[in-house]
Amino acid sequence: MLNDSLLPVSAHAYASACRGASRPACVVRITAVHGSVPRATDASLVVDAQGFGGTIGGGHLELEAIRLAREKLSADASFPADERRFPLGPSLGQCCGGAVELRFSPLADADLPALAALEPPRRAVWLYGAGHVARAIVYALLPLPFEIHWVETRDEMLPEGPFPPHVVLHHTDDAAAEARQAPAGACHLVMTHSHAIDFDIVQAVLARGDAGYCGLIGSATKRTTFERRLAARGIADDRIAAMVCPIGIADLPGKRPEVIAVAVAAQLLGWSLHDR
Repeated sequence: MLNDSLLPVSAHAYASACRGASRPACVVRITAVHGSVPRATDASLVVDAQGFGGTIGGGHLELEAIRLAREKLSADASFPADERRFPLGPSLGQCCGGAVELRFSPLADADLPALAALEPPRRAVWLYGAGHVARAIVYALLPLPFEIHWVETRDEMLPEGPFPPHVVLHHTDDAAAEARQAPAGACHLVMTHSHAIDFDIVQAVLARGDAGYCGLIGSATKRTTFERRLAARGIADDRIAAMVCPIGIADLPGKRPEVIAVAVAAQLLGWSLHDR
């Protein structure tokens, strides 16, 4: 089911592939910015004769950087590093108005840690259930900075893959036990085939009190029912109030799985950024 061929390839991932295959490549780094520009100094690009990974903001600037990188590689794979300034005006067909300074250098093993450090850290998302909505959510989260732990009690429901490295499958007979073992600060999305299993998972998450987010798929009526049952089990009022149900930002109406997935991905991304 899952195919990562359409996912953006990061500069670090592409650099690792080039080094693993002994393919010469060029690292393009933004070293300075002036005025209005599409990306800052956290952006990088790795280019070889076959393709590229990462981005410095797209547009004609990126096309010109790729052209120059390949020109350097074709002349000498161990070319001397150099730096160039690019005004983002009419000469590049862009109207940002600022300027960027790019450094071009041959890819070396020593570049890999620095490229990895530019990538945003992945936050742990524990997703319980593998129905239509859950699958749509996995697709929506794939290109975002999350590590997805996909939990399902029914082995036949989880797709065979292939899976990107940041999607981890958990086949289990006890989904609530998985919730109890998840790392502190993780996000939990609960949407199994059973309200009873949903309740056990939510209770386990809220009883811990250290989750960054606890989302439960369902209606306002389901929320009211769960609130009453959780209170009867001794879960504190403030923890119950922190449960998100219904899930997803409210500005996107519709109940199609793909619409819910976009709404949930936006909500999780906002939570992740504000929680840092």
